[in-house]
This record gives sequence, structure tokens and C-alpha cells, in this order.
Amino acid sequence: MTSVVAAGGVSVTLREVTDHAQTVLDRLLSDGVPGALATRNAQLWGPEAAPDAARRLGWLDLPSTCRSLLPRLDEVDSAGLDRVVLAGMGGASLAAEAITRTAGVELTVLDTTDPHQVAAAARDRLERTVVVVSSQSGTTIETDSLRRVFERAFEDSGITGAELRRRFVVITDPGSPLEALGRRAGHHIVLGDADVGGRFAALSAFGLLPSALAGVDVVSLLDEAEALSPSLRQPYDNPGLALGSALGAAALGGRDRLVLADHGSGILGLGDWAEQLIAGSTGKDGKGIAPVVVEGVDAPGFEAADDALLLVLGGRPHAAGLAGPAEEAGVSVCGPLGGQFLLWQYATAVAGRVIGVNPFDQPNVQESKDNTAALLRGATDGTAPMIINAEPALVAGSVEIHAPTELLNGARDLRSVFDALLTAVPDRGYVAVMAYLDRIGDAVATELRPLLAARSAQARKTAVPVTFGWGPRFLHSTGQYHKGGPQTGLFLQITGAVHDDVAVPGRPYTLKALQLAQAFGDLRALRSRDRPAVRLHLRDRAEGLDQLLDALKS
Repeated sequence: MTSVVAAGGVSVTLREVTDHAQTVLDRLLSDGVPGALATRNAQLWGPEAAPDAARRLGWLDLPSTCRSLLPRLDEVDSAGLDRVVLAGMGGASLAAEAITRTAGVELTVLDTTDPHQVAAAARDRLERTVVVVSSQSGTTIETDSLRRVFERAFEDSGITGAELRRRFVVITDPGSPLEALGRRAGHHIVLGDADVGGRFAALSAFGLLPSALAGVDVVSLLDEAEALSPSLRQPYDNPGLALGSALGAAALGGRDRLVLADHGSGILGLGDWAEQLIAGSTGKDGKGIAPVVVEGVDAPGFEAADDALLLVLGGRPHAAGLAGPAEEAGVSVCGPLGGQFLLWQYATAVAGRVIGVNPFDQPNVQESKDNTAALLRGATDGTAPMIINAEPALVAGSVEIHAPTELLNGARDLRSVFDALLTAVPDRGYVAVMAYLDRIGDAVATELRPLLAARSAQARKTAVPVTFGWGPRFLHSTGQYHKGGPQTGLFLQITGAVHDDVAVPGRPYTLKALQLAQAFGDLRALRSRDRPAVRLHLRDRAEGLDQLLDALKS
């Protein structure tokens, strides 16, 4: 039976409504979840989650409350500055990227510590550049480092004094260290909503103001979200409730892989934003929904499996003429970007209740941050060298393989390394590719995901899901699922040689050291949980990536 739930310009189509899914939905209705969410009932996720939920439900009102922040944009002195750089991490930055890409507007999103990528951005059109420094806590190490690098770059190009002050716009929570620093420096300050977490901040100042500064009409996004808002307070004809109950019911029934493919939605980057929201919100306590973003409905990995729920962003199965693999999709979602932001946030909160997790905390994100800080301290004061598996288990051309010997199973070349790793993936498991590289200059690395997915079907009887994430951006989102979700992942980290390092002014480390500390810190967190993790280090990035791709294509 196919069910379509539509309201406010958004529709959710469920291809198969099972008895189990209907039972989950009925329970949500009998528990009064829509009304409780509308009144911000922090008890919905249990007493332990209540303190977090009590200060993290402001996203429900953002379609109306965030409008008051938009006039602040008129106060920004951006005359002659038409290149906007967003220095920020997490879900709000991914939201801003989706907004501007969909609108066809340029926004340089720097959510990286890769020296090559940062150096290129800091050399580009500085005379026309304004930098948005975005951090809720005001202590994010990546954001602070990027602010320092750009400040030095501006000064070196002769931009100082009042001209330097107007080159930075600061977005942060009230009372944060970044607010105090920005006020001392004379930068324009925009304060965000303290009761909205980063993953749920797409429609807040953190997601909208960088987009507006870049030239997007963000009022239309708020209008789209506000059109959906009334239905989310209702027990019926509520797309958010329908989607959330479907995700939660599927996970409870063993289909805890959510495979996302765009099929004509017209929205660019929505899958990446939804991935961080779902994984970061549900992946904890050994539970979770694992989002797997694929390149399209014909891509390797978008195929029916007993542990996977296929979801199409765009077309409706059996109603919009979908053909081929898209016909297998259990769910499809249509609607404008503003409405989809609110829809997915609501659905993720509901799914968290169904599977029994707190969607508003992120304990393992902080763990990786702490590991990074400890490694940096040890490396800079000489008390602890920043080394993990210093001697590679195997060298193949420009690629070093750092891995426990039992994982390699005697492999002597890259082809056999990949086959050994894919064979070692647990049943109902997945592979996570984590690339600490330049996502502009090393963009070819994204081809590893579909190639590994296709190769896995040859190396074992059934294909395994493969995800791809750029480091360190994924640490603030899917990294939570990697360490807090089910013990079913195999982790493939990729690092690369640095030939153009960047100093971090006022700090005793460079971006190369910071990037390695983040990579090694995450490896330590994974291995401390006995989660299999391999590092491939590229002695030469271009040659190494070519070798990896050739090994998978052969």
C-alpha cells in the first residue's frame, strides 16, 4: 500500500506501510507526540535527555523568530566585498552550502584544516573578500585557526585598521569567547539562538546570514518552512511525523541503513546536510540510523537489501514515472529547501524518540576534540610525539598502508588490500571513507565511494554500504555515529603529504599539525572501541589517488 502525506508544499510518499510501521505511528499518536513537540515538551526523549532537550528545541520556532535577525544584515559594511568566505564547522555550514549551491550563488565554505585548501582560499581575491566566522561555542579550533590565517593574509596584503575590522562578520552564541574577541577587534557581531543546536541550525543565523550575505533571498526559505509549520502541530496530515515514524520503524525492524539518492529534486547538497543531521543525532548508545548518500538512483549502493531503506529526494515512486532502481525506493520526499530543512529536523527528532536515543547530545564529537587537543599539546611541548603506526605495514607506490596485519590478511598490493578489507567488514556492516584532503584540489577522491561499493559485491557475496566524508568536517556530524553507533563499521582514513603548510598565527602549530592531530585523534577514538581502522597515507596526493582508483577499477 502506498501512502502520501502532504502539507505546506512538502510531501512524503511511503511505498510500503507495514503493520509494524503503522504500530509505531499509532503509538506516537497515542502518546501525543505532535502536541508535545509543539509545546516543547523536553520529556519526549526520556528524563536523562530532558536537560539537553529543554535548551535545544528553539529550531521549532525559527521560521518566525529568525526573521528579526535579518535586518542585522543591513548593518554589515560590505561595500565592494562580493566574495564571502564562511569559516565554520558542522550542520549550519552544510546548510549554507546547500542554500547557496541551490540558488547558484558563490559561497566559499571552509570547514577544513587542509593546508592546501586553506592556502588557496587565503590567496584568492582578498581585496573583495569578507570572512564570516561562525562558531556557536566560540571555541571551535578549526574556526579560530581559519580566522587567524585570514587575519594574517589580510595584513600581509596591506589591509589593516578599519578596513581589516570590516572584513570579518562574527556569528556566535551570546556570551561566548568569540563574542568577546570580536567586540574587542571591532568586528560586526551577530548573536545566534542559544536554544538551537548546530545540527538543527539550518534556519538560524548560522545557516541563513552567510547565505544572505552571499546574495540569497533567505526570506523565501523562511516562508517555505513557515508554510509547513502548522501541519507539524497536527496528529494527521503531518509529513514530519510520517517521515520520522517511517525512519524509526525501519531502524527498529533492522533496516537501519538509510540510502539517500537525489532524483530531480533541484536541491544541491541536501543529502550531505541530511546525512550529518541523522547520523549525528541518532548514532549513540550502540544504536542509530546510518545514512548513506549515493550519487544517484543508478549508483552502486542504491539497491534493495534487508537492512536498507531506500529514499529518493525528488520523485515519487509509482506517481512520477520513476523507473529502474528508483522503483525500489521505500520513501520519497519532495518539497522546497526551506520546508525540507524543517521537515528533516522534525523527522529526526521523532526518529530519535522511536529508537530510544537523545537526538540533541554528541558525546563522541567532544571526545575527538579532546584527543586532538591532547595530541597537539604533546607534539608542541615535546612530551608525546604524534605518531600512530609510524612504520607502514605495506608500501605500494605512493601509498603507505597503516593497518593491523590481521586486517590485511597477507595482502601485498592495493587490489588485495581492498579485497581483504572489504571481506573483513562485519555482517550488516559498512565502510566509512574519511578523507583528510583538499576537497577542491583532491576532489577525485569522491570516486572511491562508488568504486568501493561496486568492488565489495565482487569481494564478498553481498555488497556493503560505503560512505564518504571529508575530514575534519565529518567529525562534527557522522563522526558521532562512527564511534557511538552500532559496532559494524570498518574505517578507511586517507591522509596526504603536505607541500604547502600554513602557520597558525599566535599558535605553536601549523595547519598540517592540526590536521594530523585530528586524523590521529579520531583513529585513537575508533581503535579504543576495537573498531577496525586503516590509514592510507599518500606520499604524493595525485599519484596516490590515481593508484587507489586504478586498483579498484582493475
